[in-house]
Amino acid sequence: MATLHIEGLGKRYGHSGDWALRDFSLTVHDGELVAIVGPSGCGKSTLLRMVAGLEPESAGTIALGGRALNDLPPKDRDLALMFQSYTLLPHLTVEENLAFGLKLRGVPKAERVARARAAAETLGLTRLLARLPSEISGGERQRAALGRAILREPAAFLFDEPLSSLDAQMRLQLRVEIQRLHQRVRVPMLFVTHDQSEALTLGDRVLVLNRGAIQQIAPPEELYRRPANAFVAAFIGTPGMNLFAGRVTRRAAASGAARFESPLCTLDLPPALAAAVSTLADGAPLTLGVRPEHLRRVEPLAGNETTPAVAGTVTAVERHAGQVTVYLERSDTSADSEASGGPVSFAARMPEASAVRPGDEASWTFDLTDVHLFAGPDNARLATGA
Repeated sequence: MATLHIEGLGKRYGHSGDWALRDFSLTVHDGELVAIVGPSGCGKSTLLRMVAGLEPESAGTIALGGRALNDLPPKDRDLALMFQSYTLLPHLTVEENLAFGLKLRGVPKAERVARARAAAETLGLTRLLARLPSEISGGERQRAALGRAILREPAAFLFDEPLSSLDAQMRLQLRVEIQRLHQRVRVPMLFVTHDQSEALTLGDRVLVLNRGAIQQIAPPEELYRRPANAFVAAFIGTPGMNLFAGRVTRRAAASGAARFESPLCTLDLPPALAAAVSTLADGAPLTLGVRPEHLRRVEPLAGNETTPAVAGTVTAVERHAGQVTVYLERSDTSADSEASGGPVSFAARMPEASAVRPGDEASWTFDLTDVHLFAGPDNARLATGA
């Protein structure tokens, strides 16, 4: 058993180039799977390539089980790296590909054949053992690549978007196999993906990366319910959290009271939320966040001190899994709207039976217990209503 420890890792292309990854520190414990998500170009694959030894680091250290890896070639790092591409040897059969790593380690032929066939049975590949990679489907090739990684019995696993080229049903099957692998081998795993459902399903913890920097690392539920900043709030979720840009205003009549004002809605903040913004100056920027599932459709009403409301025109409707996701846009000609770049878009989630169609005008309300407030240079979360 081993722990993967990364400290201050960084990657810079050229002496004057930008950092693709900077000051990245992470410890992945025995038996833990950390899923890594973030927008394209944020440094996810660069991180895995440095850990695997396929790309030199510009700063920082990498250790596995207390052994420094920085100066070791890839073959000596005792890591299994599984890519989006299958990386099977085209001239070898499925059985020979499965056993290839064992052969390199000098495992006797009878043992490696037995172990390859056992892995094939687990992964549903038994009938394909005599075929070449070109004679099987993409999903079957990826299962074979997974089996080869399992048979290596490495000290840690690195997955670089291994399921992204597969269809939805095959992705689900392979996710189950990776979960089984995770439970069985109990070694550190890093799993890079662009698919949030994969990250939130597989990860013991999920790390959100943006522009080469860690935004938050937390268990999936905490990441969703208590995002560290507005970026994480908007990135995590399908669709992400609605963010309404506005400002703090204060009323002289009520000491300590505060109000959130924006082109979409105006509302008085309850004591707990008002206390969270007490250090912000009058007129300071403040962002209010609310998840789509926390918006409820109501008859047209004006927002007031106790009943927040937002209104918009339905631009699109998605129906899936017993629910409807409604996308809306609110046009506003105020100076605030023009300064922020024009119309404001937001989304709501409703029961599938709800009647709504593009072009409808709709009003929505929400509970202040479901509100998140963000402010400051990094738009960090100041408070959650609950």
